[in-house]
Amino acid sequence: MLISMTQASVLITGASSGLGAALARNYAAPGLSLWLGGRDAARLERVALACRAKGAQVECRPLDVTDRDAMEHWILDADRQRPLSLVIANAGISGGTGNRLGETAAQTRAIFAANLDGVLNSVLPAIPLMKSRRCGQIALMASLAGFRGFPSAPAYAASKGAVRLWGEGLRGWLAEDGVGVSVVCPGFVETNMTAGNRFPMPLLLSADRAAAIIRAGIDANQARIAFPRRLAALVWLLAALPPAWTDTLLARVPRKQSINNPV
Repeated sequence: MLISMTQASVLITGASSGLGAALARNYAAPGLSLWLGGRDAARLERVALACRAKGAQVECRPLDVTDRDAMEHWILDADRQRPLSLVIANAGISGGTGNRLGETAAQTRAIFAANLDGVLNSVLPAIPLMKSRRCGQIALMASLAGFRGFPSAPAYAASKGAVRLWGEGLRGWLAEDGVGVSVVCPGFVETNMTAGNRFPMPLLLSADRAAAIIRAGIDANQARIAFPRRLAALVWLLAALPPAWTDTLLARVPRKQSINNPV
């Protein structure tokens, strides 16, 4: 069965800024336990203070989602203290080919490590716990960029595409065990990750507005939370059309500047 947010226990990675911080603030309420992870301890504690002011019980853990052992220890420890109701695998980093060297080998590996391995490290320890209780929800942060390979940020798009496909398959597998899975596919959101973009970002949303949309989708156990709808429809069309029709168009998309902020 799906969970109620009353007396719930929610774990969020990448919670020190951007969407992760906005989600933490959105969920914070009296009686709710929040487990917040991120690489920047000072920013993480500021988010925690805001959530405690709303009545939530908050525990912070400065850590990197690419550290498999540390993530497993944290998730198991949190679940022992209060069984996890919801895990939001949000942490990730961006990339791009806007720099002179493009996406280097090191940058490509770092993007996949954070965006894909980091999601696995955030979710895999929680699955058997939730399956045993036949209760719980998991949300995976993908992106609208994960529907088609973009020459402006190939590693980022590919890593998010892998998260999307894994999450959609995971949903079908875990449904019979009473565990819900939602794949989140946002468009452009005002965060540190998009702050370096030097090109127009259509239908740009605030982090708080995006968090509210994500929360509503998770509450409804929505399979794919893709937004804004008009941009999602456009990306879906680009993915559906033959590459021979879209390669020339996408080659004209402005190159994204690489940015790697702690989250």
